[in-house]
Order: sequence, then C-alpha cells, then structure tokens
Amino acid sequence: MPQIVVLPHATLCPEGAVIEAPAGQSICDALLEHDIDIEHACEKSCACTTCHVVVREGFQSLNELEEKEEDLLDRAWGLEATSRLSCQAVLADENVVVEIPKYTINHASENH
Repeated sequence: MPQIVVLPHATLCPEGAVIEAPAGQSICDALLEHDIDIEHACEKSCACTTCHVVVREGFQSLNELEEKEEDLLDRAWGLEATSRLSCQAVLADENVVVEIPKYTINHASENH
C-alpha cells in the first residue's frame, strides 16, 4: 500500500503526516480519511481548485491530468509544474510526497 507523506501545513497538518492509502484512491479522499481536512469546496467534482496540492515526489506515478483539471489548475494559488487537484490525483503503487499550499482561492471561506 503506498504512503502519502504530507509536509507540514500551519493549520491543516502542523506536524506533517505519513499515511497509507490503497492504490486507486484519490489523494483528497486519503487525506480526508486520515483527518487532514483539505478543502474541497466543489465536493470533489473537479470544479474548483481548493484541494490543490503540489506533489514533491512521486508525481509521475499518479494518473494523467485530464484537460479539465489542467484548465482549472491555471487558477490555483501557488501553481507549480507538479501541481495537481488532489480530488483528481489517483494513487498508484508508489509513495508520494505532497505539500498543501498555504492559501486556496475559496471565496466562501475567506470571510468576505
């Protein structure tokens, strides 16, 4: 079973974490099942960017980006070459290291 190493995030996972998740599961689902409350404003339907993560290791082992995800990522805060929407990034058999960006673009949680 692959491991997901989550780098420390000030509010969601201050100490970082190492979790196991089955191949075929999305990174978002795995994080949520292990009490790492990553935002997912669109309920994991690939319609927002709030579950954006940067994959620091293991990027090539994930499923390929579809055009819809790629288009949405252009709007994500802190976009990098190895950015993925965690609701669309499906684990294979390799371990991955992910970083949850400091900010998301979620108007509902920004107290406006």
